[in-house]
Amino acid sequence: MFVAGELGAGKTTLVRGACRALGVETAVTSPTFAIGHRYRADGGLVVAHLDLYRLSSVEDEAPELLSDYLGAGRITFVEWPERAGAALGEPRMRVAIRHGRENERTIEVRG
Repeated sequence: MFVAGELGAGKTTLVRGACRALGVETAVTSPTFAIGHRYRADGGLVVAHLDLYRLSSVEDEAPELLSDYLGAGRITFVEWPERAGAALGEPRMRVAIRHGRENERTIEVRG
């Protein structure tokens, strides 16, 4: 799932809630500086969370950078997916979060 939105829009908060719903019991934190985190969910499912914010593109990175976070048996949430270009392929879902008034957000889901 691609999760788009400006800084502070709530992308990681959305991912944190989805992880809880999938059965992740450990702390879900932003992977901005680590690029990605993996979590175990119910039934042995792996939930991956990528944050590509600090990359200008993945073309300049090692090809295996994303491989541990993608593939069968995983649900992957990608923040700042536009930085990956075509390397991620097409997602099953896209979520866009936008700031509204004060503490409000607008969330658009496309699948």
